[in-house]
Amino acid sequence: MDLQGKCVLLGITGGIAAYKMAGVASALKKRGADVEVIMTRNATQFITPLTFETLTGHKCMVDTFDRDFKFEVTHIELAKKADVILVAPATANVIAKMAHGIADDMLTTTVLAAKCPKLVSPAMNTGMLENPITQDNIRTLEHYGFTIIPSESGVLACHDVGKGRLPADAVLLDYVEQALAPKDLAGLRVTVTAGPTQEAIDPVRCLTNHSTGKMGYAVAHAAALRGASVTLIHGPTALPPVRFAEDVPVTSAQEMYDAVTGHFEDTDILVMAAAVADYRPASVAADKVKKSDGEMSIPLVRTADILGTIGPRKTHQFLCGFSMETRDMVAHSAEKLSRKNLDMIVANNLKDPGAGFGVDTNLVTFLTPDGAVRQLPLMSKEAVAGAILDEILSRRGR
Repeated sequence: MDLQGKCVLLGITGGIAAYKMAGVASALKKRGADVEVIMTRNATQFITPLTFETLTGHKCMVDTFDRDFKFEVTHIELAKKADVILVAPATANVIAKMAHGIADDMLTTTVLAAKCPKLVSPAMNTGMLENPITQDNIRTLEHYGFTIIPSESGVLACHDVGKGRLPADAVLLDYVEQALAPKDLAGLRVTVTAGPTQEAIDPVRCLTNHSTGKMGYAVAHAAALRGASVTLIHGPTALPPVRFAEDVPVTSAQEMYDAVTGHFEDTDILVMAAAVADYRPASVAADKVKKSDGEMSIPLVRTADILGTIGPRKTHQFLCGFSMETRDMVAHSAEKLSRKNLDMIVANNLKDPGAGFGVDTNLVTFLTPDGAVRQLPLMSKEAVAGAILDEILSRRGR
């Protein structure tokens, strides 16, 4: 997600994980955000303000009364400027202050004055985190509208093993993006399919394809950030789960068929990005098929046609299919669009550079029943996902 024009205020408190926030600040800058940093005095014991000043290009604020030769009241100006505040790592001490409106330093004063979304990522010793007082304070913050980012488990700085670790940079960035993304899909239920299917030959082998699931995952991620209630139905992939989405793993085409049709009635938008097998072995051997000297053939039968089944049954649903071709892309995709009663199809050509399986880019063309054909330039799959959702929103209800 492009964060150009957005101001992210990082509040860094006195936990050992403070050093990790340099990576977060850098990543936010690379995404175009204007990053401001406020540190508590204890935080400066773990990492210097100069680090963040170098990364962000702004003075790192620590002292409430350091006016930096400016005539405005700095904590009020920062509270007004910020589009989102992320307090990470958040110590038990600062959580307690924020929960009870105590504003005795630059960070807590700014948080109290701000009206933007506020994210808090608790990071501390397991005993401190699980103490009922801390848990009450966290619930109090949630009551007042703060978003709490769950702590992760693992080996802590004190060598204890348990919950209390600061989440990875990618997790914190996801929460920031969700807070800043437009919520134009709020109230809509979006189902996305992604990845390949695997059709068993025997307990060892299967028929599959080269899909990695990146395109479908990008659509699910973008829809979740934009406020949709997202269900991601996916075949076997090596990708981490999409945050803020319901994860439904499947293996075979029949399992994907069952999952999609089971969710169909409650779906407002279906984006069918999965590469579902068209054929499966007619029978599955109970034991490994042994190698022999002669040739071997595997009888195949058609799998269930998911879009072909639900397309004629749609009521309020918007159906977006995908079409990967190697020749006559527009003609073949237009025929599929009509035959399966789709509202939109996203077509690409496997032979086009940057549009194949496993890459981080895509070169797609949108086709719709009104005869429109719109080709997009080569883009990242994240950008393509956003364009797909924009197109669906513009056409939904026509």
